[in-house]
Amino acid sequence: MNWIFSPWPWYVSGPMIAFVMFLLLMVGKNFGMSSNLRTMCTICGAGTKADFFKLDWRAQKWNLTVVIGAIIGGFIAANFMTPNAAVAITPETISDLQNLGFNSAGKAYLPTELFETSALLDFKTLAILIIGGLLVGFGARYAGGCTSGHAISGLSNLQLPSLIAVVGFFIGGLVMIHLLYPLIFA
Repeated sequence: MNWIFSPWPWYVSGPMIAFVMFLLLMVGKNFGMSSNLRTMCTICGAGTKADFFKLDWRAQKWNLTVVIGAIIGGFIAANFMTPNAAVAITPETISDLQNLGFNSAGKAYLPTELFETSALLDFKTLAILIIGGLLVGFGARYAGGCTSGHAISGLSNLQLPSLIAVVGFFIGGLVMIHLLYPLIFA
């Protein structure tokens, strides 16, 4: 069972992703997580308020199984298959994160300073999570999909807009981590 507890190498996981994408292409489906939010809003009746949510959600229910699988798989992996809750990062990165106020760096999978329940009582942390969530949601809608949809599904379909979006995601990530992150957590 040790093989399942450690990260799988690229030459195993990469072809598995390619195989799933091949199957989706053969049946005419596109993969993406942000489209599930639209489907869930439609199920809850948002189509009565906005035309964007007027769609046949039953045609997208197959993609909801991806969300359910991700939630169940994440729960199983976090609670039953993680021998060490800490992410293996370099001592330099741990030091840099601790200088920014993340004392849990190297000890926890997610920074407890942001993701513990008690962190929701801090106004700055709550504002960062809300603003970040809104920006991610707006960005996914503006880009016509999320990172997984464009990077996995769109690029496998050889779509130029997906290539442009993925380049934009990387540029945005670099700007965030090198310019904005130190300002926000200074």
